[in-house]
Amino acid sequence: MNYLSAENISRNIGERWIFKSLFFGLQKGEKVALIGKNGTGKTTLMETLMGMQTPDDGKISIRKGIRVGYLPQNPIFSEKEEVLNYLFSDDLPSAVAIKAYEKAMLSGDPKELEDSFALMELHNAWDYEARAKQIITRLGIPDGDQKVSTLSGGQKKRLSLAKLLIESPDIMILDEPTNHLDIETIEWLEGILSGPNVTVLVVSHDRYFLDKICNKMFELALGALYTYEGNYAYFLEKKAEREASEASSISKAKNLYRKELEWMRKQPRARGTKAQYRIDAFTEIDEMAHKKLDDSKLELNIQMSRLGNKIIEINGLKKAWGDRKIINEFTYTFKKKDRIGIVGKNGAGKTTFLQLLSGLEKPDAGTIDPGETLVIGYYTQIPFDFKPEQRVIDTITEIAEVIPYGKNESLSPSQFLSKFLFPTAQQYTPVEKLSGGEKKRLQLMRVLVQNPNFLILDEPTNDLDLDTLQLLEDFLSEFQGCLLLVSHDRYFMDNLVDQLILVEGEGEVKFFNGNYTDYRISLENQSENNAGANKPSPVKAPSTENSSTKVSKLSFKEQKEFETLEKEIQDLEQSKQGLIEQLNAGHEDFQILSQWATKIEEIKKALEEKEIRWLELSER
Repeated sequence: MNYLSAENISRNIGERWIFKSLFFGLQKGEKVALIGKNGTGKTTLMETLMGMQTPDDGKISIRKGIRVGYLPQNPIFSEKEEVLNYLFSDDLPSAVAIKAYEKAMLSGDPKELEDSFALMELHNAWDYEARAKQIITRLGIPDGDQKVSTLSGGQKKRLSLAKLLIESPDIMILDEPTNHLDIETIEWLEGILSGPNVTVLVVSHDRYFLDKICNKMFELALGALYTYEGNYAYFLEKKAEREASEASSISKAKNLYRKELEWMRKQPRARGTKAQYRIDAFTEIDEMAHKKLDDSKLELNIQMSRLGNKIIEINGLKKAWGDRKIINEFTYTFKKKDRIGIVGKNGAGKTTFLQLLSGLEKPDAGTIDPGETLVIGYYTQIPFDFKPEQRVIDTITEIAEVIPYGKNESLSPSQFLSKFLFPTAQQYTPVEKLSGGEKKRLQLMRVLVQNPNFLILDEPTNDLDLDTLQLLEDFLSEFQGCLLLVSHDRYFMDNLVDQLILVEGEGEVKFFNGNYTDYRISLENQSENNAGANKPSPVKAPSTENSSTKVSKLSFKEQKEFETLEKEIQDLEQSKQGLIEQLNAGHEDFQILSQWATKIEEIKKALEEKEIRWLELSER
């Protein structure tokens, strides 16, 4: 079933066609990746599909009754918007009921409670609320009465994603949905988006994510759209074939063009005119011969400052925010060519650890002793501050007038920018006019121009296009200094690090030898070993379908727990339903109504805990 169609759509900004004469569609259940270099118009295309921009030609058709949801790269909110009001807008009756219920619980007013319960029953919103709470909890969304303006950029992105998942539209258009998510949450999101009835158009740089989710690729290049049926690995293979074929066709067209141009310039003989079919053919040859190829390549050949024997020595490091421990008694001496990834949930303290090493934060106890030759290049998640109307070239000249490059070469800031795919005309435009990915590329330049020998990279892959990401990966693979990397991009981390620092919260910081995939395999093996340690002697499995293959890896105690959980959940559901019916029937004593409402909340919390535990056991 076709959900969305784009017919002959074009978009022109100034004198440049962002895209021209595009035809494509989205079928129910399709998961499509939109791929292209930074600045090619991916965001413009998505905003055009959403009606936020109007195509200059063509039209976009959306099947009647189909709801479309959009996750922008950088969500914009009203200054006075509250988290709860944003999450549960007035578009859906279930959302209206939940918002009224949450406000009634906060106020404690018995009449509001009674009315809100009736509204929840009317729209059957209890399941909707349970699903919403699971999403809110998983994404770490703050309290409902908090102002959105007080949230960080990462929290705002997760809030926007939570709203989209709660509303569950028929089509999800997602611009970098994995930014600001930890790896566990990305894997959870993959499970949601992989559903057979979920239709997705996504821009992402996460190659594992694309391979896991997408079954079709749209590549936007030089205003044209190319379609590939398959995952990201298939796309890379076919893209290379297409580019080789296109280059060959252009070469042949150029040779033919020279011959046909000579023929066209000749005056027609007296007894006839030039054949119209050949004139028409010349127009096509002319167009092919002058077709541009996207051959722009980012160049990374940065010199590294000399690194001495002493790099950084950490001894007894401690850091806490109030009562919350971030790091407790951490000791380590960095060695040459250390390549370390940092893994931990959002809020565990990864960024704080990086800021301690870079000197932006002071430890509560312990020492961080850097070597004399140490030059740290710190790429942060937070975009760099630029002055209003500051030009692209000014952001480099304020750091260096001459940049060492390669073995015996030095570059001017303009030449250096050209290596990073900022053409001369763009170098003199304001930074604020750059796309999100181009700003990130410029930010990376500002780090590398200092010729660091110790790179600290905090989510460097956010908003970079896949071509730039591949070149950055190649550069870091050859980098002779130390690398400390925080990234939710599992492919990127697997290829670059050989050991991990595990920031586990409550001050726990541990080491693991291996990359992220090694770590996940280790966790799975450990879980299986622990489950099998107390398992009774194996018996022949019953031949019936109910032979509980789900609990075959559980200990005896866990099997018993799994068997009783269903009954407990059923009993709690019945208790909750009984109280809801009593509350809907009303009571003259408002205090009793309030007690019933409080009891329902307690049951719901108990249900949520038991359901999560049941899911954990059932998956094993």
